[in-house]
Amino acid sequence: MRPGLTLREDYDAARLRGVARRTKSAAQGRRLLALAEIYDGGSRTKAACVGGVGLQTIRDWVLRFNAHGPEGLADRQAPGHPGKLNTAQREALAAMVESGPMPAIHGVVRWRLKDLAMWVWEEFRVSVSETTLSRILRALGYRKLSARPRHHAQAAGAVDAFKKRSPSAWTRSRATRGSIATG
Repeated sequence: MRPGLTLREDYDAARLRGVARRTKSAAQGRRLLALAEIYDGGSRTKAACVGGVGLQTIRDWVLRFNAHGPEGLADRQAPGHPGKLNTAQREALAAMVESGPMPAIHGVVRWRLKDLAMWVWEEFRVSVSETTLSRILRALGYRKLSARPRHHAQAAGAVDAFKKRSPSAWTRSRATRGSIATG
């Protein structure tokens, strides 16, 4: 059986517990406390119980800690998929949204997500769904705004004529006597 991995020499259990106390990440604190258990002479199995994980995970934490110190035990951002549009394409999209469509060229009087997705395809040959395009535009700081719809045959003064007017002076109703129930 081969010997286990050793921890860095520049830290000890007390120092790791202090870092765990100051960290704002509960997960990083839990990982640091598990490694502090090993510094105190506890077994890897005991450290796994403290951390609430398996032995393989403890080994992974030791490797990360040895390579990067306490910062190596912090949660990392998952890389995820790269964006469909690069920075230059996003800037061109923002410029197109700002300038607005030209009816003679684009065939629309206002941009819809469907129209912008088609423009992105024609301009960059990148297929982007409306949902993804909405997310991109929101990240660029744009919000969907639309005017409140109005019926085409609505007369300008019809709404004001329809509204009920409140009386200018309210009068108090007379209090009814003897209607208060006694209980």
